[in-house]
Amino acid sequence: MKHYLLPEAGRFYKANLHMHTTISDGKMTLEETKAFYLERGYSIVAFTDHEVIVPHNDLTDENFLAITAVEAATNDDWPNGYPHCRCYHVNLYAKDKNARSFPVFDERYVWPAHAANYLSEECKGVKYLRHYSVEGMNDLIRRANEAGFLVSYNHPNWSNQRYPDYAGLKGLWGVEVFNAGCFCMGYKEETQPLEDLLHLNESVFPLCTDDAHHQGDCALGWVQVKATALEYDTVMGALERGDFYASTGPEIHELYVENGYLHITCSDAREIFLRTERRSTKATFAKEGESVCEAFYNLNKFFADSKNQLSVRYRPWFRLEIYDHAGKAAYTRAYFVDEIPEA
Repeated sequence: MKHYLLPEAGRFYKANLHMHTTISDGKMTLEETKAFYLERGYSIVAFTDHEVIVPHNDLTDENFLAITAVEAATNDDWPNGYPHCRCYHVNLYAKDKNARSFPVFDERYVWPAHAANYLSEECKGVKYLRHYSVEGMNDLIRRANEAGFLVSYNHPNWSNQRYPDYAGLKGLWGVEVFNAGCFCMGYKEETQPLEDLLHLNESVFPLCTDDAHHQGDCALGWVQVKATALEYDTVMGALERGDFYASTGPEIHELYVENGYLHITCSDAREIFLRTERRSTKATFAKEGESVCEAFYNLNKFFADSKNQLSVRYRPWFRLEIYDHAGKAAYTRAYFVDEIPEA
C-alpha cells in the first residue's frame, strides 16, 4: 500500500512566504505584488512586512490567497554598528486570517518610520520586550505558537547566526535554506541549520523564499503547497503539516513509500540525493546529456536498523534534495521514520 509523503489528493499551489511591500521597506504596492506573482504562476503570497501585521483579505479571490503575516527582528546591539550585529529574524504566519496583532510586538523595532501608520490599536496595546538570547527567542516562539502563529527562522547566514545562536531553539516550524534577497546581496543560505535542528529532534521544514523588496529579488525561491483548495484554513493546515516542498527550480510530482521503497518522480534533474540523520545516503545521477526524472530507494534496511539501534543517537529521518542542470534545487522536508506506518 502506498503511503504518500506529499498528499495524493489536491493540487500544488506555488507560494512566496516572505515579502515586503511599501507598507515597510518594499518597493511594490500590494496590488503590484499580487499582479507580479500571479503573472508568474503563483497562487499564494505571505505579506511579511517588518513589525506590522495587516490582513490583506481584500486581495484574496478564487485565484490568489493572501496570508496574514509579519517579520519580527531581535538584534544584539553590537556597539560597532548594524553590519557587525547578530540578529534573529523570524516570520510569524497567522492561522487566523483576520489577525491584527501579535503577542511579541516590540515598538522599538518598528521601521521604517511610516510603517507605524499601519499599526492597529490592538498591536499598540502589546508591550513585549524582546532580548537577544536563546531563552529570549524561545519565549517569543512559545508565545507566538500559543497565539496561533507558525514561526520561521529567516536567513541565518545573513543574520550572522552561528550554531550556539540556534541550537537551543524550540518550536520553530520552518528554516530558510534559500533566501533570494540575501542571495542577490551575496549571502548564500545553507541546509546546515536545518539539519542541525533536525539532529536536535526539532521537526522543522525547509523553506525557499524571496524576502522580496523589489522585482530584482522576486520569483527566485518558493514552496509548492499540496492542498485540496485555495482557502485560508486549508492552506495553513497543509503548511503546518509540511504538505509542501521548497524549490528554486525543480518540480516534485509524486513522493511516496510502498513496500519499504521510497519513490519520487520529478521534473528533469541532474541528480537526486537521499539524505538521512546518519552516515547513510544514496544518490541518483543522470547520464551525460540525459536527465533523471524518477528514483527508487530501498529503505527496508534503513527502517530495520532504525528500530534495532542499541542506542538512538538521533530520531531517524530521511529527506531528498533534487538538482537540475542549472544547479537549481528542490528540498523535501525530513520525514521521521516513526511517521511511516510500514517502517
